[in-house]
Amino acid sequence: RPFSSSQASGKLPGSDLREIDAGSSAEAVGEEEEEDEGVEFGTLSNKFSSRKYYHKTTSRFQNLKLQEGEEEPERKPRRGPKNSPYWYFLKCKALIKEDKLAEALELFEVQMLKEERVQPEESNYTVLIGGCGRVGYVKKAFRLYNDMKKRGLTPTEATYTALFNACAESPWKDSGLQSALKLRQQLKSKNEELNLITYHALLKVCALCSDLRMCFDVLKEMVHKGHVLTAETFSFLLMSCIKDSENGFRYALQVWKEMTKLGIKADSHIYNLMLRAARDCGIGDPVVASEVLLRPAHDNSSQLRLAPGRQKEKVKNQKKKGSESAAAVQLDVEAMEKQLFWESSVRPEEPIRQQNKDVNCAETEPAALDSPSVAHGRTGALMRRGQNKTEQEQARLSQKLHFCNLPNLLDSRMADAAVVSLGTAATPSDRLALMGDAEGFLNKMKDDNAEPNIKTFTLLAELVGPQSPSESSLLALLDEHKVKVDVTFFNTLIRKKSKQGDLEGAKSVLPALVKRGLSPNLQTFCNLAIACHREKDGLQLLSDLKRSGVTPNKYIYSTLIAAAVRQLDYSYLTEILRDMRNNQVPPNEVIIRQLEFAAQYPPKFDRYKSKNPYLEKINGFRGYYYRWLKVMPGEETPHPWEKYRTAKRAVDDHEEEAVQEQPGQ
Repeated sequence: RPFSSSQASGKLPGSDLREIDAGSSAEAVGEEEEEDEGVEFGTLSNKFSSRKYYHKTTSRFQNLKLQEGEEEPERKPRRGPKNSPYWYFLKCKALIKEDKLAEALELFEVQMLKEERVQPEESNYTVLIGGCGRVGYVKKAFRLYNDMKKRGLTPTEATYTALFNACAESPWKDSGLQSALKLRQQLKSKNEELNLITYHALLKVCALCSDLRMCFDVLKEMVHKGHVLTAETFSFLLMSCIKDSENGFRYALQVWKEMTKLGIKADSHIYNLMLRAARDCGIGDPVVASEVLLRPAHDNSSQLRLAPGRQKEKVKNQKKKGSESAAAVQLDVEAMEKQLFWESSVRPEEPIRQQNKDVNCAETEPAALDSPSVAHGRTGALMRRGQNKTEQEQARLSQKLHFCNLPNLLDSRMADAAVVSLGTAATPSDRLALMGDAEGFLNKMKDDNAEPNIKTFTLLAELVGPQSPSESSLLALLDEHKVKVDVTFFNTLIRKKSKQGDLEGAKSVLPALVKRGLSPNLQTFCNLAIACHREKDGLQLLSDLKRSGVTPNKYIYSTLIAAAVRQLDYSYLTEILRDMRNNQVPPNEVIIRQLEFAAQYPPKFDRYKSKNPYLEKINGFRGYYYRWLKVMPGEETPHPWEKYRTAKRAVDDHEEEAVQEQPGQ
C-alpha cells in the first residue's frame, strides 16, 4: 500500500523503511481477507485477467523460433482484410497469360498460403497446373496435384486435362509418357469418366510422346465411350503420323480420307499439318501407297457404321461449330487401323505381282512422266492413262493459263481412273504435287472455307520446287489472300536458297523484305551464313554485322563453323574463332562438338610419314584452338524449367534430382 510523502521524507534510514514495509504489507493482507469474504469461487478471473484469447502452438512452431541463423526471415501473417481465393485465381491467371509463371507460383505459395493463410480452392490449383502444363513443367504440375488432394479438394476434368497437357509438353518425352500412363491408370481404377477435351489431351500425349498405334488405342476408347470425333481429334492423329519419317505422309493421307468420309471439314490447322507431313515425311513403299490410296471409295465403306443410340443422343446435344457438324456415323477404328498398317498383314506375293504390274504400266507410258500435269512431281509423279504427244502439247498450253492441273489426293471427287499408280515421291515438292501443288492446295482450302495464314505460306515456301513458278508467285498469292507477311516467311526463302549454295540469290530476297517495311533479324543473317562456304564471304558477313552494330550470336558462329568444316578450310575456322574471342561470345556444347571433330586427325593419316600442306594447316588450327579453349568461357545449357523456379525451389529440386540419381536409394 503506498504511504504518504511526508512519512517517506521524514524517515530516511533503512531500518525505519523496513518497518514501514512490514507494517504496510500486514495491513494489505488484512484488508484483502476482509474483501474476499463475500466473493464466490470463479469470479475473480473476470476482474484480474487481461488476456481474452489463447492460441495453441505446435512443436514445429517452437522449433522454428529456436533456430539460429535462418536464411529467410520468418514470414508473419498479414494483418488487415484478406484477399479471396477468387481474387488469387484471377491474379494468377493474368500472370500466367503474361508468361510470368514463376511470379504466379510465388504469389500462390508465399502470399496466399504463408502470409495471408487463405484456404485455397480447386480453381487456384487448376489454373497453376494449367500454366505448368503449357510450358511442360511436369514435376511442379504433379506436386500441385498431390498437394491439392492432401487438402481434400476434388480435382475436376480441367485439372486432368492440364496434367495430360503437361505430360505432352514435357522436354523428356519418355518421362512424360510414363506419368501420363500412370495417371490414366489411376483414373481407370477410380472409374472416372473423361470428357472429349480430356481425351484430346491424352491423345496429344500419345501423338507427341509415343506412336500411332497407341493413339488408336485411345481412339478406340473414345469411340466406345460414345464421344463424337471432331477435326481436333484428327489433328492429333496427324501429329502422330508426322513422327514417322518413312511412312508418315501416306498415313496422313489415309487419315485425311477417313476424316472426309465422316463429313468433317478440315480447318487451317489441319491443312498446315498436311504440309508438315509433306515436308518431313516420306510416302513409304510406292506399291503399298498405290494400293491403299488409289483404292476405290466403295471398297472402304465398311469402315463406317451407324452410331448406337447413345452416340445419336450426343450428336443431338453437341453444339455445332461452323461447318463442323457432328457426324451421324461412327468410325470403325479397328478397320481403319488395319488399313493404315496394311503392309504388315499383306501376303508377300501380292506386292511383287503389283510391282511388276506397275513397272509394265510405267514402261508402256514413259511419256506420262514428262507431261506438264506431273512436271513438278518428277519421280513422285502420278501416272495418267492415255496421254499422247498432242494431249501433252495441249496440256502445256493449258498449264500456262491454269497451273493447277495436278490430281489432288485431298479431293475425294478425283476420278479414280485418272491415276494408275504413285511414284516414290522422294522430295517435298513431289509430295506437294500429289496434293495439287501450291495453287491446287489453296483452292482445296477455299472449298472447305479454311483461310490460309502466314504459317501456311511459310510451309509452302519450304515445299515448292526451286526456281518454279509457284515460288515466284507466292508473294502475289499472299497479297491475294490478304495475309500479312512477316520476317519468318522471308527467312524461309533465304534459307532455302542458301541450302542450294546460292548466296547471291539469298541476298536478292533482302530488298523485298525491306520493301515490305520489315527489318532483318539475327535469324536472317544465320540463314545467310549457310551459303558462306568461302572465307571471304563469311568474314564479309561478320564485317557487315559489325558495321550494323549487331553482335553475332552463337547460332551464326555455329553455322559458319559448319560451313568451314565441310570445306576443310582451317584458316577460315581460325578466323571465326578469333572473331568469337574478340566479341566474347561463349561457345555452347554444339560448337565445342563441331570444333573437336575438326581438330581430329583423319583416321588413316600418318603425320610422321610425310609432310604436306594439309598437315600444316590442321596443326596450326589445333594449336590455336587449344589456346582458345583456355581463355574462352563456356556456356552451360540452361535447364528447361530454370526460369520458372525461385531460388529456394531450385535448390530443393536439384537436391531431389541428386538423390534420385544415387544408385543406392
